[in-house]
Amino acid sequence: MFCNCVTDLEWKLIYVGSAEDETYDQQLESVLVGPVNVGNYRFVLQADPPDPSKIREEDIIGVTVLLLTGSYLGQEFVRVGYYVNNDYADEQLREEPPTKVLIDKIQRNILCDKPRVTKFPINFHPENSESGEQPLPTDNAVSADGIGETASSHVHHFEEQAPRCLDD
Repeated sequence: MFCNCVTDLEWKLIYVGSAEDETYDQQLESVLVGPVNVGNYRFVLQADPPDPSKIREEDIIGVTVLLLTGSYLGQEFVRVGYYVNNDYADEQLREEPPTKVLIDKIQRNILCDKPRVTKFPINFHPENSESGEQPLPTDNAVSADGIGETASSHVHHFEEQAPRCLDD
């Protein structure tokens, strides 16, 4: 972060319920943190698991994404995506899945050591902006090892620590 924030940062944890239809996304948690000064911070964000009754049955098993977003004054400045694999813990159920999904037999594995981090340039000081216009977003993606992929001319390195993943 590049400023002393005068209001709170909003952090949201979102479970993507379907790759094709965002109406199945579930906001698992939303918290306000701050105000904060420039620096590195850590906080623990705990949330309940997604409600399987709000996910189409064909999307319950398989790979999806867990998103952690950070916003300031309604402007998203960072999005961290984690791949999630939902599958049966039992090998026999994986090889011969039942016709109806058995929710209590599913195991969720979060690939937390390889987050996809995308940063968005925002106006951290809108009160100083004469026109009130916001910077145009760019796709600045930085992997966990700090190597970036970007469509813009430079990469911003994201220094905050990725959230710690715990076993279910």
